[in-house]
Amino acid sequence: MNIFKIAGIIVICSSLLITAAQGQNINDGKYAAALTEVRRLAEQGDAEAQFNLGVMYDQGRGTPQSYPDALKWYRKAAEQGNANAQFNLGVMYDQGQGTPQSDPDALKWYRKAAEQGYAEAQFNLGVMYAQGQGTPQSYPDALKWYRKAAEQGNANAQYNLGVMYDQGQGTPQSYPDALKWYRKAAEQGHVDAQYNLGVMYWFGQGTLQNHIMAHMWFNLSASQGDKKAAELRNRIASEMTPDSVLSAQELATKCLAQNYKNCGK
Repeated sequence: MNIFKIAGIIVICSSLLITAAQGQNINDGKYAAALTEVRRLAEQGDAEAQFNLGVMYDQGRGTPQSYPDALKWYRKAAEQGNANAQFNLGVMYDQGQGTPQSDPDALKWYRKAAEQGYAEAQFNLGVMYAQGQGTPQSYPDALKWYRKAAEQGNANAQYNLGVMYDQGQGTPQSYPDALKWYRKAAEQGHVDAQYNLGVMYWFGQGTLQNHIMAHMWFNLSASQGDKKAAELRNRIASEMTPDSVLSAQELATKCLAQNYKNCGK
């Protein structure tokens, strides 16, 4: 049986954000009552209120759901430099919500948010460069933006950065660097990173070969539903002593109890 790492680039993150506007608590279920005040502030040019009004239309909170109205208010806030609104506006262009789908416009607004340090936008920008969406394909630029997001703790970016070092995309191939970034993502519970760590420990890529650690990472990935990881865990177990398998199982149990922190120690 051939053993391959998981190397697919993750799809663009499209989570939407919501914050309190000018002290108004719009997370307490009183959306309809909050709408009047949020709209008043938004119409006065308050960027945070404009963003929140966009969220309310986007999600149908306190008002009928409307992508065109969400787009309108995100744009007003985004043009004032609100990074949350810039990100959400990018998502709407990316997915064609309230507007025709447009990779160049998605790229434009992701970039504006990314340049303000917005990790999710940095990740999405990395995906677009990696796949050549709205811009010529460029692994070096993808690497640049994945790194910025990864250094802020974005697990998907950490995983994709590991893939790029693993495969030598936009950077010289480096197993030690791939191992480093897979580990950071794995310690946040990233199932594919856990699987890839299992492969690296099995074959000694970027680290000494260690079947106990490989079994542990395969086991952790399998516990999240990865069937291939379960298959490889069982296969490597056949190459291990019963005591070694028990040690690996104990490490996995300890790792889970510690929420994936300090795994293998």
